[in-house]
Amino acid sequence: MILYIMKNKTFLLSFSLLLLGFTSIAQAPKGIQGMNLGHFYGKVVDATTEKPIDAASVQLIQTKLDSATKKRKDVVVAGMLTNKKGEFSLENLPILATFKLVITAIGYKNIEEKVAFDVNFNSAKAGDYTSMINGVDKDLGNFKLQADVQQLQDVTVTANKPLMTMSIDRKIYNVEKDITATGGTAQDVMKNVPGVNVDIDGNVTMRNASPQIFVDGRPTTLTLDQIPADEISTVELITNPSAKYDASGGGAGILNIVLKKNKKAGYNGNIRASIDSRARPNVGGNINIKGGKVNFFLSGALGFRKSVTDAKSSRTDYSDTAGVSHFNQNDHPVNDGNFAFLRTGLDYFIDNRNTITIGGNVARGKFTTTDVINIARDTDFINRPIFSDIGIRNSDLTSEFRNYGGTLSFKHNFAKANKDITADLSYNYSKSNNNNLFNTLYSLPDNTPEGLTLYQQTSGGGHTGYFTAQTDYENPITDKIKIEAGARVAFRNFNSFTNNLFKDPSDDIYKLAPLLSNNYKFNDQVLAAYVTFSQQIKNFTYQLGLRAESSKYDGTLNDTASFSNKFPLDLFPSAYLTYKLNDKQSLQLNYSRKINRPNFFQLIPFVDYTDTLNLSKGNPNLVPEYTNSLELSYQDQINNGNMFLATAYFRNTNNLISRYQYKDKDPNPLRSDSVILTSYANAQSSYTYGLELTSKNKLTDFWNITTNVNFFNGTINADNLQGGSNNSQFSWFGKLSNEFKLPKNFSIQLTATYNSKTLIPPSSGGSRGGPFFGGQTQPTANGYIAANSEVEFAIKKDFLKNNAASLTLQMSDIFRTKIYESISQSSYFTQDNWRLRDPQVLRLTFNWRFGKLDASLFKRKNLKSEQENIQNGMQGVN
Repeated sequence: MILYIMKNKTFLLSFSLLLLGFTSIAQAPKGIQGMNLGHFYGKVVDATTEKPIDAASVQLIQTKLDSATKKRKDVVVAGMLTNKKGEFSLENLPILATFKLVITAIGYKNIEEKVAFDVNFNSAKAGDYTSMINGVDKDLGNFKLQADVQQLQDVTVTANKPLMTMSIDRKIYNVEKDITATGGTAQDVMKNVPGVNVDIDGNVTMRNASPQIFVDGRPTTLTLDQIPADEISTVELITNPSAKYDASGGGAGILNIVLKKNKKAGYNGNIRASIDSRARPNVGGNINIKGGKVNFFLSGALGFRKSVTDAKSSRTDYSDTAGVSHFNQNDHPVNDGNFAFLRTGLDYFIDNRNTITIGGNVARGKFTTTDVINIARDTDFINRPIFSDIGIRNSDLTSEFRNYGGTLSFKHNFAKANKDITADLSYNYSKSNNNNLFNTLYSLPDNTPEGLTLYQQTSGGGHTGYFTAQTDYENPITDKIKIEAGARVAFRNFNSFTNNLFKDPSDDIYKLAPLLSNNYKFNDQVLAAYVTFSQQIKNFTYQLGLRAESSKYDGTLNDTASFSNKFPLDLFPSAYLTYKLNDKQSLQLNYSRKINRPNFFQLIPFVDYTDTLNLSKGNPNLVPEYTNSLELSYQDQINNGNMFLATAYFRNTNNLISRYQYKDKDPNPLRSDSVILTSYANAQSSYTYGLELTSKNKLTDFWNITTNVNFFNGTINADNLQGGSNNSQFSWFGKLSNEFKLPKNFSIQLTATYNSKTLIPPSSGGSRGGPFFGGQTQPTANGYIAANSEVEFAIKKDFLKNNAASLTLQMSDIFRTKIYESISQSSYFTQDNWRLRDPQVLRLTFNWRFGKLDASLFKRKNLKSEQENIQNGMQGVN
């Protein structure tokens, strides 16, 4: 009986008015004003055919006073999508208010209309409550939408995305707005992302540490130079991920590359082609077809590339017993090759609450590198004559790679809004092989050969299989409380081999050097689960999370020696505390604990003899490093496209994985002297604290500017290592991106980057040196990177109907200032590496977009993805 009374609006309203009848007539409206008993309903139809329009958006907007700003603003108080009959019903509305009804649908002109309830208080005076009841249950009738022909034309972009958007937990860089990266790779994209630094070899750092690279929210075996820039939609910078994300990667955060996947109804796509000043072409395109229950997408690219590097290196080796020796190298490696990328998949909408997505990608490439290294050395050995000689080392390298990936996803939306569960399976497989031929000859100053020419052949390769399975559950218990939970498993199998062969002058046959060759295998696994709880209390929101992970690593070398590292169950908490100062300003304090497990380059326990002057070796006894990260952020969404974000951060790492160098016997059995080897070990700790400032400013109607500055101090405590020491350095990094919109559909982007003198990240990258980088070895933790800068420029012209086509001309490193110079030293040596790669390369790119929107394809009710489709369709998402 009680439930019946509560549900029966007629009884409730009559009973309320009866009580109010005992008060004065003047007070009756005030009492009624707080009751949310109003009901609007109606129908949306096509103005020409008068057929109902399914999935039209209906929103009811009321102007209210903001208690924080004391200003009035529009607030959406109710909304829905129309059903198959075009009908809508909005209930529980305040009966003494004026509203604005807004109706929108793809392919139609919008309707805005003021509406209100007809409450007749004069009837109440006479005791006629039925008339009042009729006034709060109002039929708004049929709304006839006029077709918007312009909206349905080919490729109509109705809004522009900004280059950079920011939320509390991440920054989102819109690659589609970055015209300097057009026709390039993901490496070119990262150069322009605020807060991200890219060195000359394409290694990415964020706040002077190496982040995890994700593609579409999942780890990948693809490298940045294998992903075409034109396939990327956005890049997300998550500097301090919560417990929801993988704990791996230390405190460096996550860079998530989101690939393009159109969600607009109908069909659309683009075709592109480019050529650079080295006569290397690139072509590509993508298409998306959406209709009924299927959304299909296909994209591909074929690229040709030529990379040229100038490099030089000088090193002085010290010995208490032998004396001093000096080495100087100069080389000019040229890398030439091609790569291809193909990605396809589809979404299948089983019904309005269940969706299956399947997708796959293929990437492959082949490159050749030729190099001539000029070597000069002189020695001042104790008790031996001083001598000097000159060497020439020729190198010819051929390398190939292949990458295959597949994903299968399922999503179920519950009847409750924003409550869902997802399940994802993904598998990535990569394979590579290489073959390198060297010949080295030393001569005395009078050009007399010093011994015979040394012929060396190095061949290698390997493959990696990476499988992950993950499920996530999200449940907003109330509009203020939400829980999230999930689980993940990851398995990886890795195999790598290297064969070093030397030619015997007596029989002119290459023979294998077993002690300098290897066959290395390992597999690892990570098991994880997480839960987060968040709650909003007025202007304060908090999120607490806990992640549990365990991992295991097993490896074998040459099928004889075995290596194993098992890391027991570990807990990784996170906390986010956010206080909203007003509608535009907020403060956030967050904390997380992370782990960085050693990678296979750091673990492989064999000597890389590719470059006989720069030998390196892994350490299978490495243990993970643990990082505690703390951030305090202030964000101000100012107005008119202006935004400011300031973040003070602190990061502490224990068991720091660091490079170090030591002296040992030459692993080549044909030689008896000692050499310097580069390896890895766990140092004591490191500390980094800094202040990062990011702003977006609309200076004029035609000029937007994005600024990112990072001031930080890094300290490395490595005196527990042989030849290591403690080191500290204050540094700063700045990036400035300018966008200019000019008449006649011209636009210009000018980006400048500056890096001050910086401590070398001790565990960054995974390369072993060798011919890929001009025979240069990566320096140790006891060193720094000299200051460098870079300026890039691009100009774009849009043309054809609806600006469907564009031409973009860009140039990298205009002033040839992107010079990578690293200086390192220990008690055994001092070394200076200098390199300049691909400056002043011009690229011309043509891009043509095509497609057609079709409003009749929106035939789904209460489907979250369809609501996103409507929004994205209006924003011109590609």
